[in-house]
Amino acid sequence: MSTLRNWFDDLWQENKHAAETVLVVGLGRFGTALATTLEELGVEVMAIDTDPDLVNKWADHLTHVAVADGSSTAALKQIGAADFDAVVVAIGTGIEASVLATAALGDVGCRTIWAKAITDEHRRILERVGAHHVVQPEKQMGERVAHVVTGQVVDYFQVDDHFVLAEVQAPTAVVGETLSASGLRQRYGVTVVSIKSPGEQFTYATPATVVGRDDLLVVAGTIEEIERFVRLRTD
Repeated sequence: MSTLRNWFDDLWQENKHAAETVLVVGLGRFGTALATTLEELGVEVMAIDTDPDLVNKWADHLTHVAVADGSSTAALKQIGAADFDAVVVAIGTGIEASVLATAALGDVGCRTIWAKAITDEHRRILERVGAHHVVQPEKQMGERVAHVVTGQVVDYFQVDDHFVLAEVQAPTAVVGETLSASGLRQRYGVTVVSIKSPGEQFTYATPATVVGRDDLLVVAGTIEEIERFVRLRTD
């Protein structure tokens, strides 16, 4: 597990009261990975799928699983979908099924609906029918790996279409300076959120933090700002 993932796990633990119960609709690869990880993070999860074989397969791995149709308002009301803090439509194939499930969840009054999209057009439709947050795992992972394989970024997390968090090696241009003196936000538009020296844990950065040669930085900014910042290491 990457250090950036660890950092986000810690952040989730500090703020997990925001979603203590989650309903996952769909037990494909994405849905099962999501459900098992949420349970590991201490979240109460219920997962549903229309396929009895999948439900039986995961019954020994997840605390609450059931055969139910996520596109049926009657079925959603029966399992109390509106009572969950968040719902994730994790249907891996079938755009129609994911759209119908998203619309049905909105109809029964779910407060926060996340949905997986396969394409940009699929994403736009999901947003129109009521999804509050839409993720495109394949697209986002491809973009993330593209940045990592260049060797300039250790890990990369895209918050939205324009804003990212990246874990990077400290560029030579800022080594030995405090964050305040280096003026990173003014010069490059990025904010150093956290810093890690070799053999130590990540700590929150302050204006008085001095950057070491082998430090790892978690920096926040737009995609363009982050790319300009990491190029300092090779320029």
